[in-house]
Amino acid sequence: MANWFECKVRYDKTMENGAVKKVNEPYLLDALSFTEAEARMIEEITPFISGDFSISAVKRTKIAEIFWDDSADKWYLVKVAFITIDEKTAAEKKSTSLILVAANDFQGAVDAFTEGMKDTMADYEIASIAETPIMDVYKMKVKED
Repeated sequence: MANWFECKVRYDKTMENGAVKKVNEPYLLDALSFTEAEARMIEEITPFISGDFSISAVKRTKIAEIFWDDSADKWYLVKVAFITIDEKTAAEKKSTSLILVAANDFQGAVDAFTEGMKDTMADYEIASIAETPIMDVYKMKVKED
């Protein structure tokens, strides 16, 4: 199971109008610890940023799963409630999970989530879908010897 960490990278970004602005952009990556998350973030971001940058924050997220789409340019966070029935009391119980979905627009996120959930046997309902500011997501790198 993946441990997803959100890392914020602070650097000076040249905007489309030529102005230089200090930004603090969030990225998501799979790592075993906070230390590894920071080190991997530096490794991943270095080729794309010219000049100085710093990792301003690293925090663990509660994302359970990610539905990938390499052609998408936005990330949407879907809060889904899985519905179960307690056998003793016959009461309906909901447990929530967070799923990150790559899509180009809101409807694409709904469609990608529905497609990703088509083989599940569990009953569920979508509690919310929101676009995130996440710039990119990096999977765990497996080193071969």
